[in-house]
Amino acid sequence: MAFPQPKPEAPQLPQHLHRTIDCKQGAVRAVRFNADGNYLLTCGSDKSLKLWSVKGEALLKSYSGHGYEVLDADSSYDNSQICSCSSDKTVILWDVGTGQVTRKLRGHAGKVNCVQFNEEATVILSGSIDGTVRCWDTRSRRFEPIQVLDEARDGVSSLKVVQHELLTGSVDGRVRRYDLRMGQLHVDYIGSPITCVCFSQDGQCTLSSSLDSTVRLLDKSTGEMLGEYTGHKMKGYKLDCCLSSKDTHVLSCSEDGHVYCWDLVEGSLSLKLAVGKAVVQSLSFHPTETCLLTAMEGKVQSSEAPSMCGGDSP
Repeated sequence: MAFPQPKPEAPQLPQHLHRTIDCKQGAVRAVRFNADGNYLLTCGSDKSLKLWSVKGEALLKSYSGHGYEVLDADSSYDNSQICSCSSDKTVILWDVGTGQVTRKLRGHAGKVNCVQFNEEATVILSGSIDGTVRCWDTRSRRFEPIQVLDEARDGVSSLKVVQHELLTGSVDGRVRRYDLRMGQLHVDYIGSPITCVCFSQDGQCTLSSSLDSTVRLLDKSTGEMLGEYTGHKMKGYKLDCCLSSKDTHVLSCSEDGHVYCWDLVEGSLSLKLAVGKAVVQSLSFHPTETCLLTAMEGKVQSSEAPSMCGGDSP
């Protein structure tokens, strides 16, 4: 006699506001989990970068060295280094333990919007309003980039690198995917200025948000539109979008003080998470757990699934 299989549990969403951190660094321009989700980085309009413990919400270290507001940051896979970028046109490589500047990289002609390490943290990739992506060797003492990608016709607003693939979004309305191993470039035309791009966890799709208040899911290899997600407001700010850790939901910041969360397959709105009365500037989803970080004005909020609340989970 065959017993019926138990129904799989519906994926949980981060709908319970768990903690609020007053970062005390002006407006928080970006909030980012580190690789394992135990720490978070906040980028401030007061020129500072801060490292926090997720569980204890304790401030671990502040990093000062930029000449203007910090716009993005990334942590290396082993948590020993941080890279950050700023409106001061520079990219800085930091030693996490000492808080000292290891390298200050100059070469961009305008503010640097986005920055990320490659998987081994041997290369930093930075995207700028000057329309270029620059690749910097973290081990070399040379101050010139090892490669400059200048195909964008307007500012580069967002980039993500996974293994040998680089995804960029530009104000020219195009999502570009570089196969760095094969030396190939694939372009998808969206038509509205792109604010954020990312890969799906399974590596088969790309997600992009743009200033026509639409988030789009595309098949990576064919460029076919798989889904459009609307309802939020994104008209004048560079706001983040992302996928949940298991690729079940699409999430986006909004100018109306909410985070919108859609079912990836159905396209229906699953959750409208109230964060506050201002623009939700940035968000970051935990790499393995149902936990979402959001940045609004000078505060970062952590939201979790109801089953996680009250425990010690980050």
